[in-house]
Amino acid sequence: MQITTWNVNGYRAIIRKDGFNWIDELKPDILCLQEIKVKPEQLEDNEKILGDYQVVWNPAERPGYSGTAVFYKREPLEIDIGLGIDEFDHEGRTIRFQYPDYFLYNIYFPNGGQDNQRVPFKLDFYKALLNICDKLHDQGKKIIITGDFNTAHNEIDLTNPKANEKNTGFLPEERVWIDNYLEHGFVDVFRDRNPEKVAYTWWTYRMNARARNIGWRLDYYLVSQSLLPKIEDVVIHDEIMGSDHCPVSLILKD
Repeated sequence: MQITTWNVNGYRAIIRKDGFNWIDELKPDILCLQEIKVKPEQLEDNEKILGDYQVVWNPAERPGYSGTAVFYKREPLEIDIGLGIDEFDHEGRTIRFQYPDYFLYNIYFPNGGQDNQRVPFKLDFYKALLNICDKLHDQGKKIIITGDFNTAHNEIDLTNPKANEKNTGFLPEERVWIDNYLEHGFVDVFRDRNPEKVAYTWWTYRMNARARNIGWRLDYYLVSQSLLPKIEDVVIHDEIMGSDHCPVSLILKD
């Protein structure tokens, strides 16, 4: 069982440059996309289809902004769109799938914005999601949260930590929320398996950053501790181009 996450930074742009041509090789069972920047009614019928996947969309109300989608082969028990909180849900940031063994959240966490103006909104989003997850954990449920967290957790997770201490994505008040999730029963699976490995999932388009591997690790799998025995591996596909992010896969034991 393979779940793959990818911030595509524009679904139509990826489609029109054949940016999903790796799917037949990796064959994810579930593909979680963030920052689709499109509503399905804006797409041609053939653009809405990826192979034999079914799809659910959660576009933002604002055109050309945010939004999530999930392409899937394994039918879930239930699909929930949004967190049930109006201030967040109009931006299309959340899709939740319920399977017999776990809940899967596809999340596009907010960016702190220009001059860090949206940092309070971002932190409120982190808090609201964790409150929901706490209740599920209290019920004995297992959870997988994946997507673009828009935060590099520790210094190992970006090339220039000192230069970015006052920039959104590496502010102390943002980073502590990753700590909070880890203290509430979650594990950052990639870092748990690779404590010393330097690997990134996002590179700015400027200054030839990707070729020079000047990047940030922003795309995560936070998994309930009780689900760890079912986790086989996490793979960062930094060879796959098309977006300023690269896909990341979580492999579960069958």
